[in-house]
Amino acid sequence: MQLVQSYLAAHGENYDPAALAYLASLEAIATSSPEIVSSILSELEDQRRCLKMIASENYSSLPVQLAMGNLLTDKYSEGFSGRRFYAGCENVDRIETDACAELKKLFGAEHAYVQPHSGADANLIAFWAILVHRIQDKELEEHGLKSVDALTSEQYESLRQKLVNQKVMGLSLNSGGHLTHGYRHNVSAKMMQSVSYDIDPDTETIDYRALEQQVQKEKPLILIAGYSSYPKKINFAKMRAIADTVGATLLVDMAHFAGLVAGKVFTGEYDPVPYAHVVTSTTHKTLRGPRGGMILCTNEYAAVINKGCPLVIGGPLPHVMAAKAVAFKEANLPSFKVYAARVVENAHALAEGLKKRGVPLFGDGTENHLVVAKIASHFGITGRQAELALRTAGITVNRNAIPFDPEGPWYTSGIRLGTPALTTRGMGTQEMEEIADCIVTLLSSAKPQKGEDGKLSRAKVSFEGNVLEEVQARVDTLTEAFPLYPELEMSCVSEGNCVL
Repeated sequence: MQLVQSYLAAHGENYDPAALAYLASLEAIATSSPEIVSSILSELEDQRRCLKMIASENYSSLPVQLAMGNLLTDKYSEGFSGRRFYAGCENVDRIETDACAELKKLFGAEHAYVQPHSGADANLIAFWAILVHRIQDKELEEHGLKSVDALTSEQYESLRQKLVNQKVMGLSLNSGGHLTHGYRHNVSAKMMQSVSYDIDPDTETIDYRALEQQVQKEKPLILIAGYSSYPKKINFAKMRAIADTVGATLLVDMAHFAGLVAGKVFTGEYDPVPYAHVVTSTTHKTLRGPRGGMILCTNEYAAVINKGCPLVIGGPLPHVMAAKAVAFKEANLPSFKVYAARVVENAHALAEGLKKRGVPLFGDGTENHLVVAKIASHFGITGRQAELALRTAGITVNRNAIPFDPEGPWYTSGIRLGTPALTTRGMGTQEMEEIADCIVTLLSSAKPQKGEDGKLSRAKVSFEGNVLEEVQARVDTLTEAFPLYPELEMSCVSEGNCVL
């Protein structure tokens, strides 16, 4: 493979060390698996030529990516820093300690845990840590015991029944909540009793007074605040006050907006860390790190959160913890605050661009990084058709249910749009205006196709005239003006003729 040779020929002595290391690693992989490298390069080119607008995706830096590709992947390190079940974890201890220190500094948290493999893992660990702390430990204390191992089989079964019969309450999927917040098809609704709360159907926002009444009626052990497609800020001071009325533990899932908290866009009552007992998150999305999870908590929950292994997960991933540490250091730089502010500015510009072209939006706009557009009522196509149409033109979004969606979660009546990745790419409000026009222009010309049965399909579309080609050209102009990973630029990739 001639990646390094082509790169050095293009850049000479002005090469980027991370870029050179990245390409050298691809060459090394190609010695045994050229087909894998071919797919990686194809993905690079695909992401370069498309506008990535999936709200849960971003672009991590090359140092973050490189931190994951090393011999740390070969190391088992069950336990946590200073308390491992395997020997030889001194270096992993330093990495995990460093990552936790950076994370606490970033969010001003009392305790940090960086082992979860994903946001879903982080939520599972948090759920069970709360159950252990609030239910199991209390039960052991009543029996005068220190470990579940000392319980009889009958006592343990009684305890187990108490654990799985506790109540969790989160924002419903219909209202923009996440699968792990008590959706019936998710384990979160199978390991506990699940009750959901909805947005107000008229304002399409959380009605805190109505929520307080519902909480006092249901009396959940865990109250979840957070979302996957809710386009507004949440007042965490109010959420904590509501949780306190019934003695519930407030768990905030900030996976989507962690970067906006870290970047000091969400402050005061909109920063969850001072108000929540436990905060979970992914480390990618707006935080721009590697794919993974993390947990912040008060000191009260620190000991039980640290026991995520063996509570839920097995061996941590030291190479990913190293990448998290790098990402947290990047997020602690002043430039990250500028980035976070621009993410929200761009989302607002995108929302306004769609609204003035007549597109109705969930919540009539956005206060964060995402926009949910109501496609079916305006364009006469499903969210799935809109997703396909936009992807054909080089705009990558995901179909998304709108509040009380008649189309359900598969076809949906809406699409979700996010600005984190395009902001990382350097785009601003002017580009968001252009993208809004591209989206409306394309979807206005998209018409449902007929299926083999002669009925209109809810999945396929066709386009009128040359609109698709025209929008594709406009997308190309945008992506060429804001190149992705320009430090990796080399003619053989853009021309598709790297030697494998």
